[in-house]
Amino acid sequence: MSNLKERLWNILSSELTFQLILIGTVFSATAYDEHTYGDVKAKLSLFTSYVVASLIIGYILLPRFFYPKKYLAFGLYLLLVIAVVMLVEEEVLEKIFYPNSRGTDFPGVFHTLLEILPPILILVSFKFAWDAQKKQNQLEELNSMMAESRLQFLKSQINPHFLFNNLNNLYSYALADSPKTKHIILELSSLLRYMLYDAQANLVPLEKEIQCLMDFIQLQEMQVESRGKVEFNIDGKAGDQFIAPLILVVFVENCFKHSTSSQAEGIEISIQLKITPGHLTLNCRNTYSSNTNTQELARGIGLENVRSRLALLYPDAHVLDISRTASVFQVQLDLELDRAQAEPPQETSTSRRDPDPFN
Repeated sequence: MSNLKERLWNILSSELTFQLILIGTVFSATAYDEHTYGDVKAKLSLFTSYVVASLIIGYILLPRFFYPKKYLAFGLYLLLVIAVVMLVEEEVLEKIFYPNSRGTDFPGVFHTLLEILPPILILVSFKFAWDAQKKQNQLEELNSMMAESRLQFLKSQINPHFLFNNLNNLYSYALADSPKTKHIILELSSLLRYMLYDAQANLVPLEKEIQCLMDFIQLQEMQVESRGKVEFNIDGKAGDQFIAPLILVVFVENCFKHSTSSQAEGIEISIQLKITPGHLTLNCRNTYSSNTNTQELARGIGLENVRSRLALLYPDAHVLDISRTASVFQVQLDLELDRAQAEPPQETSTSRRDPDPFN
């Protein structure tokens, strides 16, 4: 937590320094223009209104409307901000400092518009460039972390122990001529295909991520069987919403891993998923034995990785709460799906599963 706070402070302090230097430079360049008049106090008051407007545009309108491509709302709010700045300058500041200099007729208003636009445009342009550079850095870091995440997840699943257990159970079902055999093959095939191909995208349909979750849980349930019980409930529908891939399954994997590895019996795993438009809540609860080595329970590589991915993909749009008692480990993730910092992929007509799972 201290490292995260230090990192956030470094980001904020560097951007604050950048903004202060930029504001000082622009003020110095505009305050002594031969076409401006009045004393420094008046010019500072006028420039302050420009700075406030640029901060509103740069830190509220850009992230909330322009970057999510809500251009109409952005344009309307932008015009409103400019109109308010003009109104404050014409009806308040100019009447205080220059009561007899300019009127409020059309030429005066047009002159005010030409006066306020350049400094605001310069300040907002530099903020836009700063965000673009920061986004590029985050994208490079995210690509690296996505590659690491996929590698770590595949290494944890596609290993002799995982395949041996599932193939052994599959063999048992096949010997008993169980109708579940073909469903197990399909689930394993679907899970591996999703991890290898679909999860390459920055965002995937929420429905596919949930199906991956269901396939994973059904395969892991075979490891529990008579040793305990597994409960999985979904409240709501995925619809056409998107989510970053392999986010939810990390928490579910930890449920099974720490329960099955530390308990011979009495396993209790509860996974609750609630979906509403634009929002998702995942609650994972599992029992574990305190007699086993659980010191790193909340600090595994997978959890650290998913924390970092959430911070990059859903900044200020998620809450992750991890708690632990002597026998219960619980994770709750609240996610604002419509505020992901990535573009959803284009829809394709490809079905979720091929008729032949081995194609």
